[in-house]
This record gives sequence, structure tokens and C-alpha cells, in this order.
Amino acid sequence: MKLSEELIWRGFSAETTIKDPTELDNRASKKFYWGADPSADSLTIGNLAAAMMCACFVRHGYEPYLLVGGATGQIGDPKENGERDLKSLDEVEHNKKCIGEQMKQILGQGATLVDNYDWFKDINYLDFLREVGKNFSMTQLLDRQFVQNRIGEGGSGISYAEFSYTLIQGYDFLHLYRRYGVDLQLCGADQFGNCSSGIHLIKRLEGATADAWSTPLIIDPATGRKFGKSEGNAIWLTSRDNGSGNYTSVFDFYQFWLNQADTAVEYLLKIYTLIEQNEMEQIMAAQNEHPEQRIAQKALAKGVTEVVHGAEKAAAVIGLTERLFEGCLEELAEDEILEMSEYLAVAKRGIGMFEALVETGLASSKTEARKLAAAGAISINGTKVTEDVAVNQVALLKRGKNRFAVIK
Repeated sequence: MKLSEELIWRGFSAETTIKDPTELDNRASKKFYWGADPSADSLTIGNLAAAMMCACFVRHGYEPYLLVGGATGQIGDPKENGERDLKSLDEVEHNKKCIGEQMKQILGQGATLVDNYDWFKDINYLDFLREVGKNFSMTQLLDRQFVQNRIGEGGSGISYAEFSYTLIQGYDFLHLYRRYGVDLQLCGADQFGNCSSGIHLIKRLEGATADAWSTPLIIDPATGRKFGKSEGNAIWLTSRDNGSGNYTSVFDFYQFWLNQADTAVEYLLKIYTLIEQNEMEQIMAAQNEHPEQRIAQKALAKGVTEVVHGAEKAAAVIGLTERLFEGCLEELAEDEILEMSEYLAVAKRGIGMFEALVETGLASSKTEARKLAAAGAISINGTKVTEDVAVNQVALLKRGKNRFAVIK
């Protein structure tokens, strides 16, 4: 299967400047860049969809340049409905390191990692206005949809900093073109407008042609909301807390995919796994014949977990799932529970059960924890507990049918 065919088959095709997708199969220059701002210390499965598109290009011989936005992250990509809170410089630096490692983990250590702060830190403001600002008309910028949403009737307004974000991102593309010969930017569909700023600059200042290829935003089939942190339904790629609380344990990550609906699973398999077309057809044929066995969901959960956390952890969490759902929790030994802590959210022993539920993400607040316990939805080592108690021993905490954490 050629690159153009695989992109269409997997659903990695939205707005683009490339008229005929087959141009990608024999493109003279095979360098692209994909960027992410350090707005958190972990990427989400929304970012992962774009990363999987990038991986598709890499498999077909393209050279990836991964941009971590140390400069753009200090401003923040404009939202549709309001101004972003500025991150502290220390927070931006911390987030930048975390997501840079994630990007290379998914796309390979051979990828070139770049930071736009490295070229913006020495740019003179007047020079930027003369080279970049003079090449954009206000009409051109005001026509952007996010600007219209912010300054139109009922809009919240927009600061000059966020208004100029697209110029900064456009300059990134220009710099990477000049420095490395990168003439293709990959992005999510919501970033296509910012990509076009770079294309415009390359044409105006270098007399050259550059392109952008975008992938649709991924919609959660269960809620109708996009996959991402702004929607409050984030599934994070990191499995341990880096200081912000933005993490999803390997077990919960696996369970998220395992619990996808039959109607969504083929769509998600194409996007989030490396499974090829022939094997995909076999999986879906088996799924349609025996939907009760959830063959496709298991393939999806295994495939995505291998991409993000590696084959070893994927195999371990598959085994852990079988132990938790098929074994007797009352009979688990302490060393078995401690072993599970590698893949489950963890709280330190000696705290109250309600606090542990909140700390591990099994409850959003102590009020919710109290209601869950009263309803008989909480157990410790297989025994239901209806009131707050101190947990002083290694224990397996369970909420409902399929959510677990370890206290150690």
C-alpha cells in the first residue's frame, strides 16, 4: 500500500494544499515537521492521532522534524472561546522536556527534535515586524475563524499576543525550510490556518512552494466530544504523575480502549494501531461473527498500548486484566498487589480511603467518594467498604466493576 492509499484508508486526510494525494508517494523532498506546544506535561490521545499520521509518513521514507514550542508555548495557541492563562517559564521548560521525550518515543529516536525558542530568543522585535509582520495584511488575519469567533458579537475579545500567534508559527515553518529544507507541515485540522501562514511566508520570502497536510480531529464516539484535554476527558500518554496530576495509568489506558463500542472500534483501529489492512479485515470478520468476544476491542487496546507504552507493558497489563477480572481479589498476596502498582494509579498508605480515591483519580472529590462508598461501589481487597477508613496496609482499591488503584 502506498503512502497516499494508507493515509486515505486510515482516515488521515482533511484539509490540505496538495491537490492530488499521490504526489506524496514520489515527492522530491521527504521532510516534514509536526509541532506541539508544551501546554501540559503530557500529550493526550488527541495528539497521538496526529503522531500516528506522522508515523505513517515515516514508514514510507519521510524524515521527521518534531517541534516542541518553547516560544509559542509561552503565549498559547488561541482557543475558540477565550484567552489562555499564561504558563510560567519554569512550567513551560518542564512541559517541554516531558512532551519532547514522548514525541521521540512514538516516532523514533532518529527523529530530529527542535525547539522554536532556540531561534526566537535572539530575534529582534523590529526585525520580526519588518520581515514577518509586513508580509501579512490585517484583512488576511481577521478572516481567520478563531479571530472571528473571539471578536464577533458575544466574543470574549483577543489579546495582541494570541492574535500574533499565527505569525510566530508561520515563522517556524519558514525557519525550518531555510535551515533544513522542510517543505511539508503535518497537523490536526484545527491547525491548518496556522500552517497556511508558514506557506505564505515561504512563498513571499523564498519564492518557493510548501505544503500542509492535516488529519481530522478525533471524536470520542461515546460523548461526541473531541479527544483532548480542553474537553475535560483527557486520556494522557504518560503513566506516572510528573507533578501536574496529568497522567493515565497503563491499566486505565488499556481499559479505555478495551471498552470502546462496537460501532467505533474499526475506526479507532485504523487510526491508533499499526495493524495493516489484511489483518484488519480478518479481525473485523471475526468481530462480526462473535461480537461477544470483543476481538476487535482487544486488538485495539493491545495495539495502542504497545505504541505508547511498549510491548512488554502491554503484555503485562493484558495479564493483569485477566487476574483482576477472573481471579479472587480477597486472595491476592501483598507482593502481587505491589507488582500491580507498576500499572495502576498509586496512593501512599496511611491516608483515609476517601483521600486515596481522590488521589488516584477513582473519585473527583471526597464528596463523590462518600457517595460511591455509601452506594456500595468501593471495595478494599475485595471487601466492600461503605465508610471512610484509614488504609495502613498494602491494598487493592476498586471502584465499580473495572476501576482499580493500589495503596502501598
